[in-house]
Amino acid sequence: MILATGTLVAQKEKEGQFTKKGEFDPAAKAILDKLKAKYDTFLSLEVEVDLEIEIPESDKQSLSGKMIQSGDKYRMEWGDNVILSDGENLWTILKDAEEVQLSDAESPDGEDENILMSPKDLLNIYEKGDYVYAFTNEVLAKGKLIQHIEFKPIDKDSEYFKIRINVDKKGQLIESIKIFSKDGSRYTLTIKNIRTNKMYESKIFRYDDSICPGCRVEDLRF
Repeated sequence: MILATGTLVAQKEKEGQFTKKGEFDPAAKAILDKLKAKYDTFLSLEVEVDLEIEIPESDKQSLSGKMIQSGDKYRMEWGDNVILSDGENLWTILKDAEEVQLSDAESPDGEDENILMSPKDLLNIYEKGDYVYAFTNEVLAKGKLIQHIEFKPIDKDSEYFKIRINVDKKGQLIESIKIFSKDGSRYTLTIKNIRTNKMYESKIFRYDDSICPGCRVEDLRF
């Protein structure tokens, strides 16, 4: 118990060292650089994922889905809901509501508002300079050494206050991502199966009426 308490205190002290734009833990950067270098070799990436949603005063929700990314294009499927991006446009398809929301894939100021929707682009957050980050722990889980890296946004108006990425040290792959929102909500994305370098037709990243017949398209682009 004394050892565990000491480790926790040391982690908190380390996290507290990095608070300003441009500050980061060199140990965390070394891990992320290796991780990003590996993911950048993938021409495409397809993963099966589980999403656990915890909202205060609500029952925990669990969803399973699939993500595909090829270059700057990606497709996410969560049950009847689908998110598509062809690199320029973003379609959020809500079949239950019979609605499709069309927006820009990138916001006007160049900041990617959908950074957590795109598998490979998760790794870009440490290069943008909008977060401070630190390596906080390494644990043995199910026979794997898992490294924890925590990110905190510089922007005090950010809707979340922390992101934790868990990395398989040996395999150099992301195991899971946990997002901590300021309203107390928690979102945990666990990656199960990964397939790389498959070829995909461009049309799977674009919306057409056959995906959601009769749905109303609301254009939110600037």
